[in-house]
Amino acid sequence: MNQAELAVDERLLGLFNRVLEQALRDNPLEDSGITPPQLALLDYVAASPGCGVGEIADGLALTAPTVSVGMARLEKASVVERQPDPEDGRAVQFFLSERGQALHERALTCRRQRVRQLLAGLTPEEEAQLVALLEKAVDAL
Repeated sequence: MNQAELAVDERLLGLFNRVLEQALRDNPLEDSGITPPQLALLDYVAASPGCGVGEIADGLALTAPTVSVGMARLEKASVVERQPDPEDGRAVQFFLSERGQALHERALTCRRQRVRQLLAGLTPEEEAQLVALLEKAVDAL
């Protein structure tokens, strides 16, 4: 790898780290007692209603016991509801409660505001180019 490639790699890694640090610092549901890991669980259930512990664990690269503990906490906080799986009486499915749906919408609104702040210094053409290039790079993974 030549110096120019290394410099680009280092710059990009630095940018990813800065974005990640900001995302971890900005918990849009902190006042609700929802932690960033719980928010990841809430996001997963919102995207996959009726999912089970195993599916969540696989989707988020977590262990089933970790997911079970997190889901129990979200259930206790009235953010998710558990229902028996109609195909497997031993398994459960998770759905967002009304409170969970409201919290998820609030988190999405905050994230959209942060994205708008991130893009504020770009022209519409630059925004489109940035998104297209990021999509291309992610697709290559």
